[in-house]
Amino acid sequence: MKLNTIHNMKITQICISTFLLSILLTISSCVTKEPRFLQVMFDTSIKEDATPAVLAKMMKAKELGSSEVQFEKGTYHFYPDKGKEFYCFISNHCNVMVRTAFPITGLDNLTIDGQGSTFIFHGVMIPFLVDESTNITVKNLSIDWNDTFHSEGLIVANDEKNGTFDMQISDDYPYVIRNQQLVFIKEYYEHTLGQTILYDPTRKAIIFGSRSYTPLTAYKKLKVKHNLDKINYKYEIDPRAPKLRGTQLEDRLIAKEIKPGLVRIYNHRRKLPQVGMILSAKGEQGYNRVAPAFRVTNTKTFNAENVNVHHAGGMGIIAENSEDLTLDDFNVTPSHGRMVSTTADATHFVGCRGKVILRNCTFNNQLDDASNVHGTYQKVVDILDDNRLGVRMGHDQQQGFTIGRPNDTIGLVRLTDSFFPYGKASIKSIEYINSRYQIITFNEPLPKNIKAGDLLENLDAYPELLVENCNISRNRARGLLLSTPKKTLIKNNFFHTEKEALLIPVESGYWYESGSSSNLTITNNEFKDCSHGGQNRGIIRFETDDDNQNIAFRNIVISNNKIDQFDNWILEIANTDGLKFTGNTIVNNGGFPQLYPHNPAISIKTSKNIVFENNTYKGKAKVIIETKAPMKEIKFQ
Repeated sequence: MKLNTIHNMKITQICISTFLLSILLTISSCVTKEPRFLQVMFDTSIKEDATPAVLAKMMKAKELGSSEVQFEKGTYHFYPDKGKEFYCFISNHCNVMVRTAFPITGLDNLTIDGQGSTFIFHGVMIPFLVDESTNITVKNLSIDWNDTFHSEGLIVANDEKNGTFDMQISDDYPYVIRNQQLVFIKEYYEHTLGQTILYDPTRKAIIFGSRSYTPLTAYKKLKVKHNLDKINYKYEIDPRAPKLRGTQLEDRLIAKEIKPGLVRIYNHRRKLPQVGMILSAKGEQGYNRVAPAFRVTNTKTFNAENVNVHHAGGMGIIAENSEDLTLDDFNVTPSHGRMVSTTADATHFVGCRGKVILRNCTFNNQLDDASNVHGTYQKVVDILDDNRLGVRMGHDQQQGFTIGRPNDTIGLVRLTDSFFPYGKASIKSIEYINSRYQIITFNEPLPKNIKAGDLLENLDAYPELLVENCNISRNRARGLLLSTPKKTLIKNNFFHTEKEALLIPVESGYWYESGSSSNLTITNNEFKDCSHGGQNRGIIRFETDDDNQNIAFRNIVISNNKIDQFDNWILEIANTDGLKFTGNTIVNNGGFPQLYPHNPAISIKTSKNIVFENNTYKGKAKVIIETKAPMKEIKFQ
């Protein structure tokens, strides 16, 4: 063999070896390389409209792996004109077309750090729209709206003889009078008076006895109706849906401008609002929940830390079908001297699992509950075969909700017999037909006794719940609604609410919110002048909407709480097996006049194994415990 041939062969072998080595090094590098991490920093140069710049980065976030998005401290405005658009079915909200600058969809390990910034939104936007994501954190920022989804007016006069009141409306709330109706005009949005309530500007809270004055009697039934009885619906309808509810109503109230900024309202049928109070109005029910601050769906591990929600056209956060959610120092409070923060609940969790933690939060001045934790009932309408059901969502604002995921355990419930399932089956698949009707296929044959009208609930879609060190006060409606059978601890909180501080319900006839509490501990909380709106209810209330004697609630401990109350009714127990009320102190502070002096302090019906120990009572009730037959007398100790 010639020398040059041998030389060429050696060179070829070296090249091949070098090439193979480079491939191995490349593979090794790919195997050991850390996941890409992107840190994005926005400065205040985008503050006039941050939507385009932020959206451009968020749309590419999936390609970039783990990332942290930071904002130089400042005030940033977000407009909808260049936002990403989605049509959303949002639980307990309107079904609505919205836009966002933060479409957090299919992302993992993302942190958004405002570093103390304020984000001001304009129009119908959802600031943070989170879906199908994992390990998302939003921290160190405040959310507000330039124009609110509610309006406020100061009551400056009322006329009992003529049944009118006058309202001074500031320049912050532009309005028109259209067809004798007061309509508030916003950026990209408008609303009528609709749902209303009175605030006391001195206390910056809902006025005492609010239900005597509001809501305003905005509508009356039509006098002229012809052949409506001939309209027949083949299938069940929801008469509360906005498109149906208003078909037989007309406006009762009439508005007239006395001078610019001063409007007179006629034909209110309750007590006239008091002079000096502030009327809050948010428009007609069914049309006035369009823009929650956070919407979180199908997401595992969501954290909000040091976040202030000063306003939203709906809830502060609505979370659906998600897992492990923590709100720490998540505060819902009004800004700019407004009476109202969010126009609906501060927080709300539907069909969630894992753990829900609310810690060190303030929930003030929202127009609904501080938090509501529950599942969702779906109604059986068709038994299609041995393992398939056609099911229907009951409430208009639960449309589009999917009850579970493959292999989740579904309970079959017939509330006339029991609040607990008579049978179980696991999901194989769900076929989404439309927003109200879905077909569920199960892995197992269904019980032979299943029938149309039975309800389904997802037994896996309830979370453990911790609410700790929170201030819940000055809001319309309740404090906490608790409908999870998992371990629940309500500890070291302060409550001052217009209705019940704690409502523990089973609700199957209006919102179709499933879940009955077990393993609930309420300890070391302070309750002050709750239910001051005037409803005749206990401030801690166990309640079902089915009039039967079936047990719904189990293993309840209420201990070492301070209850400082103006009226008598403290505890309302129903359908409960196993409740210990120990170490609590009840006093009457005389802060407001008593509304129901003949009430007992505690009422009990259709319950058993109820124990009172080591409590102190310094209230005014002549009867401390009232029991209803067939229960035996229970002693207060």
